[in-house]
Amino acid sequence: MKAIIIGALIFLSLTLNAQHMKDPKDVVVNLFVSTDKRDWENVMETFGPKVLLDYSSMTGNPATELSPEDIVTAWKGILPGFESTHHQVGNFLVEVDNDKAELFCYGTATHYLSDENGNIWTVVGSYDFELVSDSDKNWKINSMKFNFKYQDGNTGLPKKAIAQLKS
Repeated sequence: MKAIIIGALIFLSLTLNAQHMKDPKDVVVNLFVSTDKRDWENVMETFGPKVLLDYSSMTGNPATELSPEDIVTAWKGILPGFESTHHQVGNFLVEVDNDKAELFCYGTATHYLSDENGNIWTVVGSYDFELVSDSDKNWKINSMKFNFKYQDGNTGLPKKAIAQLKS
């Protein structure tokens, strides 16, 4: 009887632990859905205390370690200037090793803003994420690298979106 109780407790502990630790894919999907909703608090919750953010393949700027607040401040400086955005990710490849995970996925971001030169700006590429499990067994993004493939549509829309926020 003692063995059954111990076995049940171990099973319960493992089950609760597994339920508490989300799938790394869920964290990445949550990041992009929250970004499109402009739910900045939730966006910050997906990140660890410091994040190596690398968009160098698109911008030419070097990778930089930033706080979640710094990332959200930068994103707030452009994304709300669009009437809407739609980030779509998929084709996930995930490798988990204890409290660390590496995740690769494809990503497409469509940005809409009414303009006589075209209403859509689309950016396509892939992402490499590194996630770590925090003390509460929640996955947090600590590295996010965008691998630019191409863009299409009105590439002047980002400047217009930023200008709208400043007016």
